[in-house]
Amino acid sequence: MSSVPFATQRAALADVVAIPVTPFAADGSVDTGAHRALLRRLLDGGISTLTPNGNTGEFYALTPEERRLVAETTVDEAGDRATILAGVGHDLPTAIASARHARDLGAGMIMIHQPVHPYVSAAGWVDYHRAIAEAVPGLGVVPYLRDDRLPGARLAELAGHCPNVIGVKYAVPDATRFAAFARDAGLDRFVWVAGLAEPYAPSYFSAGATGFTSGLVNVAPAVSLDMREALRSGDYPAAMKVWERIRRFEELRAARGSADNVTVVKEALASLGLCRRDVRPPSRPLPEDERAEVAAIAAGWPA
Repeated sequence: MSSVPFATQRAALADVVAIPVTPFAADGSVDTGAHRALLRRLLDGGISTLTPNGNTGEFYALTPEERRLVAETTVDEAGDRATILAGVGHDLPTAIASARHARDLGAGMIMIHQPVHPYVSAAGWVDYHRAIAEAVPGLGVVPYLRDDRLPGARLAELAGHCPNVIGVKYAVPDATRFAAFARDAGLDRFVWVAGLAEPYAPSYFSAGATGFTSGLVNVAPAVSLDMREALRSGDYPAAMKVWERIRRFEELRAARGSADNVTVVKEALASLGLCRRDVRPPSRPLPEDERAEVAAIAAGWPA
């Protein structure tokens, strides 16, 4: 057994970190059957790190009961085929309860969503994450960082208190800032995950990331794995060839402040007959004139 603490979890972060969608049934409930089928498709496609209750899973639109259901279904379906990075967040008692629920299910890690409180102090950010991490010392903990004002020293401070904080999902859209932040926090102390998925993966890998998140992986696991292999081998021209293949799809997701981020993924899945296109407010269904374009892109990728 490896002497490196959380070695299995760290390896799982240095990979394609899939953010599965949460499909809905016609009555608006979580479609557990479709959810299981989509998870099996990811697992069968070679994906071995799953993040239930991530943003692509519409975390903030799910009820507490639905978030528990999503976590339970994912852990059960994955079995020993994948490492689970369960999303937690909201108020501190809720986040701690969700973290303990993930632990009790057998998840190996939690991802702590960026606090959405309008008044986030740097010291308070540390306190929030420390309280959650200390509640589940046996789990790997991954802060989801979207705040460009947080200095790297604050993450280092958190890690000094909590050795189970092992990785960072870095989702600030600035490769130069990422390079500086990672070095200020401790480049080798954490596994750095490019949290803005394939479009940012090449630039973030060049600065020290070793994993990347993906929503696109729901549609085309093989494409995400192509990106992973190119980046692992340091073949940036090959990685950019993949980037070119996915560019338009990701542009549609990012348009209008990422208003259709989840919608585009679900529309692609619907075009392939894999789940309904339904999303919950404040997301919206994709306008009719964009559906055909998404379907054409999805049809051009390997199943």
